[in-house]
Amino acid sequence: MLFNSYTFIVFFLPLAYAGLFISQRWNDGKYSIVWLVACSLFFYGWWNFSFVALILFSIAFNYYLGGLIQENFSKLYLKIGILGNLLLISYFKYFNFFIENLNTFVQLEATFEVVVLPLAISFFTFQQIAYLIDIYRKKTSKYKFSHYCLFVTFFPQLLAGPIVHHKEMIPQFRDNLIGNLTLQNLIIGISIFSIGLFKKVIIADNVESYATPLFMASENGEVITFVEAWLGVLSYSFQIYFDFSGYCDMAIGIARMFGVFLPLNFDSPYKSNNIIDFWRKWHITLSRFLKEYLYFSLGGNRKGKLRKYLNLLITMLLGGLWHGAGWTFISWGFLHGIYLIINHFWRNIRLMFISTNNKISYFGVFGSRLLTMLSIVFAWVL
Repeated sequence: MLFNSYTFIVFFLPLAYAGLFISQRWNDGKYSIVWLVACSLFFYGWWNFSFVALILFSIAFNYYLGGLIQENFSKLYLKIGILGNLLLISYFKYFNFFIENLNTFVQLEATFEVVVLPLAISFFTFQQIAYLIDIYRKKTSKYKFSHYCLFVTFFPQLLAGPIVHHKEMIPQFRDNLIGNLTLQNLIIGISIFSIGLFKKVIIADNVESYATPLFMASENGEVITFVEAWLGVLSYSFQIYFDFSGYCDMAIGIARMFGVFLPLNFDSPYKSNNIIDFWRKWHITLSRFLKEYLYFSLGGNRKGKLRKYLNLLITMLLGGLWHGAGWTFISWGFLHGIYLIINHFWRNIRLMFISTNNKISYFGVFGSRLLTMLSIVFAWVL
């Protein structure tokens, strides 16, 4: 059920809102959170109801382990939790990719039944890994189970993000969202949702009509002119941005209607001065997760420049693999890792020159922007 579908806009969203409105006025709103969890599970199961059992298992598994970690602060329970989550996502998301490559490179010719990828498994897996790590680091404590369920399943952010953090979400669920359904929140939410819907339907879907035929023609071996190639590349760059940004805006707007604030996920990334700035503005919540729970865990920049560059490369490689099971995603992650390394190296060199000659500053800014533009376009082409 897509946010821009008539089923969602005309039926599901009004019924979910009306149900929450009624539940808040019945029995002091005791069942408000339960209602939203039920709506979210229905929303998730719309495409394939069998996967509802999977997300419920994931919730129960992580919530139980979170309790064990809080009681014992044992690294063993944390490792079990992280390994369990990674095995789950590895099987559903990467099993087909692994077997296909095994058949290609080792020529095993193994037959297998294609594993269907559950919706949103990448999002709710990352969110719960962060929860387990924060409990182990004593940055949070075990939450009420109904609140934890809503944190994982809350339908506006479930399918395509933003990747929400438990500390910014669960405190909002206390008091059963009583008082959150205000006219102001409804008007602001509808406004943000409308902007996102415009981005998705009017801009992204129409730009796609230029990009897709050119890529298909190139794949079929047809000759593409210089102008057509650039038109296709730039069209796809805008399509991918307005599609994802629009969907995130719709998620933020829907959540705001219910009185819940989701984090900003895009901040005009194509206006970035360099690739470092780009990753602070593109898919902000993913960048935050990769930085706090992967890059810092690898050592960050605390072990010298060479190790810092290696950590950047590993982080972006895994970030690319998170986006999808394919060599193009791995290559995309590798390229962005290289771009970040070059940008950090360039910044160090530029600062050395600036300290001795202020005239180089304009060249440094121009060079950074040129590198950003070329790297983004090249990555999308790949």
